[in-house]
Amino acid sequence: MGELILVRHGETEWSRARRHTGRTDLPLTPRGEEQARALRGALAGRTFARTLVSPAERARRTAELAGMRADEIVPDLWEWDYGGYEGISTRAIREERPGWFLWDDGVVPGDAGHPGETVEQVGARADAVLARARALLDDGDVALVAHGHVLRVLTARWLGLEPALGRLFALDTGTVSALGSEHDRPVVSAWNVPAP
Repeated sequence: MGELILVRHGETEWSRARRHTGRTDLPLTPRGEEQARALRGALAGRTFARTLVSPAERARRTAELAGMRADEIVPDLWEWDYGGYEGISTRAIREERPGWFLWDDGVVPGDAGHPGETVEQVGARADAVLARARALLDDGDVALVAHGHVLRVLTARWLGLEPALGRLFALDTGTVSALGSEHDRPVVSAWNVPAP
């Protein structure tokens, strides 16, 4: 059985500023493009049975620059919909809601383009992606190119944990992680590995 190889997209202006970037489709910064190109080294020697990519430009461009083919564009790999917190940093949110924590307190509804999601809804999307990916693992490694929070939730679900326990898995831009198994039990094989 293959491994799930998780690739977080390269840096964007908002990720650099630590602003919540869900459905706003931002391009990579020049540094983000460098991170994506550098991923070629981290992925060297791996062949993928399938590569599933978020529809966001930042994910598609990361896959392209990393030398990966986007076999499937998967809407369920979109980042968490942050609703009314889209584009706002945790620090700014805490000015109005002291102690706010995304994983515990969730988001407030936004406009029609950003209605917001609960962590459970993100978990349901992650479960759908995992069902698709598991069906492909007999053919080898499967790459998922997406975003920080959705990949963290997906990791929690891979391990059989509640979606909110994705909070335990910090994930930087331009990194590679691997989910596999040991003695037929799901494990994290590698986590948050920067490009060489």
